[in-house]
Amino acid sequence: MGRKLLLEHIDVPGINTFDVYRQQGGYRAVEKALKTMSPEDVVEEVKKSGLRGRGGAGFPTGMKWGFLAKPEGVPRYLVCNGDESEPGTFKDRYLMTHIPHILVEGMIVSSFALGANTSYIYIRGEMMPQIRIVEKAIAEAKAAGFLGKNILGTGYDLEIYVQPGGGAYICGEETALLESLEGKRGNPRIKPPFPAIAGLYGCPTVVNNVESIAATVPIINDGGEEYAKIGIERSTGTKLISASGNIIRPGVYEIDLGLPVEEFIYSDEYCGGIANSKKLKALVPGGSSVPILPANLISKTVNGNARLMTYESLADGGFATGSSMGSGGFIVFDEDQCIVRNTWNFARFYHHESCGQCSPCREGTGWMEKILHKIETGRGSIEDIDLLWDIQRRIEGNTICPLGDAAAWPVAAAIRHFRDEFEWHITHPQEALSRNYGLAHYADPIEPVV
Repeated sequence: MGRKLLLEHIDVPGINTFDVYRQQGGYRAVEKALKTMSPEDVVEEVKKSGLRGRGGAGFPTGMKWGFLAKPEGVPRYLVCNGDESEPGTFKDRYLMTHIPHILVEGMIVSSFALGANTSYIYIRGEMMPQIRIVEKAIAEAKAAGFLGKNILGTGYDLEIYVQPGGGAYICGEETALLESLEGKRGNPRIKPPFPAIAGLYGCPTVVNNVESIAATVPIINDGGEEYAKIGIERSTGTKLISASGNIIRPGVYEIDLGLPVEEFIYSDEYCGGIANSKKLKALVPGGSSVPILPANLISKTVNGNARLMTYESLADGGFATGSSMGSGGFIVFDEDQCIVRNTWNFARFYHHESCGQCSPCREGTGWMEKILHKIETGRGSIEDIDLLWDIQRRIEGNTICPLGDAAAWPVAAAIRHFRDEFEWHITHPQEALSRNYGLAHYADPIEPVV
């Protein structure tokens, strides 16, 4: 059984309320940090924990905090990135829905560590129920004396505000989020300067994911060294995984990092195996933006070891034979799923969500969508596969923000591992259409599934 640090009390009735959360030991981390520790002590514990950003990039959280500039007389800000829009990822929504006070507690601890007196939680605009839930939790915490002026008599002041997102995937990129938070169009900024130097309103700012901020609560309660004992190598602690696709038990699971991928798929404790007694075909381990892995690369890494749920193991061999932990959006495909159709669906999403600033992304994502649709609907040629490969290569690494890479990687991996399936669509167009979907299905445009 894996340890539960974030979801330990998730099934306790009323855990979304302050009183019940407090009865289960909630806000102990705030009391410990504000009354017995300095901001530097809190940062040091997070560094000791080895916590890496849980939003996708996996950058060490304590190190990121250490970059924050501290000029005299200039405010600092903490911004929580709750703009969870990655297809296949829904763990932050789950956390905010069921146990919002762990996020609020983490915000207080983290804000104290960073010297921020005003902090923001930016939540995806479509998540109105979660926005209301988190706003209620903030109000309850403030009424109990954990927010506002002179918190717990320590002299520390903090206000937290919730900001609904603008309904754009691009606002999950931290500088686009800051632009949106300032009331502007959510376009990513050119870096440098980085937010740690000039972020929100031009002031030093740290942007962290919901899960990353919530994880500071058990780190402060138990100590960074204890947290680091969970997991292996540089993948320490627990991780929330959004599991979906052709599995028996989809949902959100908290795992110890280091769990074998196959155990996560087939164990009754987690996904419970492939639905309808089908065979495993492929896996997207970290949300739609990471490379797909065929079944033969899931059981073993290039070094011959079992592939594990860690940042290092999933990336073993680079993108030629590996993938990424990403945001933990774990999407499983059985033997009947069409990789071409899935890749087209992802491409449609990224084309729709491109902000349009960079020509490679603006033009390239649309081009890839059209070519994939052409292949999927029986009108493609072998040359189209090579053209797709060339387009994704010209997008990757040539844009201001990572959305271009996020659009290119799924296409590259699909061609690399499933080129024969692309060729089959081209040489057997009528069979490809009628086998899975029926020709009439393509008479009208299909709305993206995200």
